[in-house]
This record gives sequence, C-alpha cells and structure tokens, in this order.
Amino acid sequence: MANLVRCITDDGCVVALAIDSTDIVETARQYNQSSKVCTAALGRLLTASSMMGKMLKGEDDSVTLRINGKGPAGSVIAVSDSAGNCRGYIMDPHVELPLNAKGKLDVGGAVGTDGFLSVIKDLGYKEPMVGQVPIVSGEIAEDITSYYAVSEQIPTVCALGVLVNPDLSVAAAGGFLIQLLPTADDSIIDRVENGLKGLPAVTTMLADGLTPMEICKKALPDFQVELLDEHVCAYRCNCSRERVERALISAGTDALEEMAQDAVTEVKCNFCPSVYRFTSEEIRSLLQSARQ
Repeated sequence: MANLVRCITDDGCVVALAIDSTDIVETARQYNQSSKVCTAALGRLLTASSMMGKMLKGEDDSVTLRINGKGPAGSVIAVSDSAGNCRGYIMDPHVELPLNAKGKLDVGGAVGTDGFLSVIKDLGYKEPMVGQVPIVSGEIAEDITSYYAVSEQIPTVCALGVLVNPDLSVAAAGGFLIQLLPTADDSIIDRVENGLKGLPAVTTMLADGLTPMEICKKALPDFQVELLDEHVCAYRCNCSRERVERALISAGTDALEEMAQDAVTEVKCNFCPSVYRFTSEEIRSLLQSARQ
C-alpha cells in the first residue's frame, strides 16, 4: 500500500503531499538507538526530506536537509532520492530533555535555534543548488515552511509529527506539505487557511487510521482533491564498499598512511549499521591509487 501521495486541487491552484513515514522513522530509530526527542527530531526531518525528494523531477536527483542550531543533539541530516526513499542520522542520538512548555517532546531544545537549515539539491549539474535559512524554531516544520517562503518564494504549509511509544518504538510518524501554485489568488489562500483551522495533529490522524490521501482531503476540505501519483517509500541507505573506498582515497595520502599503521581499519556508515573493514594491505593499495 502506498505511503506517500501527491495531489492537486481540481482548480489547479494547490498541490499537496502527504506521507505515513512510521516504518521509515522506526528503522531510523533502530539504527540510531535514539532517545524519544532525538527520534522525533530525526523523524521529522526524514519525513520532510521524503516529500521534498518526491518533488524532484530527475530520476537521479536527490535532496539533503541539514539542520544545526547548536543544540545538544548536534547536526541532524536527512537525504532523499527522487522516489522519496530516504536515510538520515543525528549526531548525538542519546540526548534526553524534559518536555517543553506544551507538554511535548522538546525537538527545538534538542536541535537549537542558533544556526541554519540548509537544503542541498543535487540535480545533476556541476554544482548542487544550496538554499540556507536561519532556524525559526528548531521544530523542523516551521523551518521547512520558512525555507520555501524565503529561498524559493513558494507559499507553503508544512506539518510534521512523530509519536513515540513508552518503549521508545515509533507509534506513528508522518506529515504533509501544501503549496500554492502561481494561479492561486487571495481567495484560494483564504480557503486553504480556513480549512486548516482546527485540523488535528498528523500523528492523531494517522493513529485514527487515516491514509495519506485522506489526510490531504482533510487538510483541504474546501477543495476537490485529485490524486496525481502514489508511491511506496522506505528507509534506504546506498552505502557500499566501493563508495567507502572512494571516500578513503579522497581523505588524502596523509590520512591513509596513518591508517596503514593499523592491522585493520573499520569504517562505519553513518546512515545504517554497515561496517566496512580494510586490512593494512588494502589501505596501502588505496594509498597507491591516491598518489596516482
């Protein structure tokens, strides 16, 4: 069953995406062994990256989201391909914080607000396209909304949520993005805003059994919503031994010479549990390639 949908209103003025990212975020939690608040922070960013990735046009395009507000959790990074498959990690996944003033997980406190959200799109050009905006709240959704308003000048509503069970597993995770197309006038804006009033939290809607398509319709009650496409997205890491070898070569000869002193060098992927081991002989072989 599809867990990500892309829709458009019948008047062609509004585009909406919604995703049930529960399985994606639970996989990330297991890989990172993260605390509740860190699972929420990483899960929200992964959810946003998947929807933003699905908006890319090229088959080999990708988008990377990086947020760091100098909070105790450090940088949070999520990467998605154009099919919405994503991967991510958080620098310190074990941070624990009290609930915020609203009684919610304090994602903003973990991420911090003294920094930037960076959006890096690799569209196959010589250089990636980079957009960067100051962090608004560190709660992720508001920061995504700010990115679109400031960097791309696209009026956007973003909602993200992660509900964590007492045993730290993910009960529900998901989100939606609503964007106004250039054909939208003030009356369309009013209808969108009115429809969002009193809308339940994303995790509440998912817990109630709503599908991503139903979430789009519930978020846009004053419109006829038509499905454009639907997809099954997953947490997917694209690491490989060949990629690690290229990364080691790019580290330079000095670093490789130091590694060659050890009998075995272990390189752990940041995005998944994979560990790649290289003997000193294999490191010396890479050193020769680096010198060529």
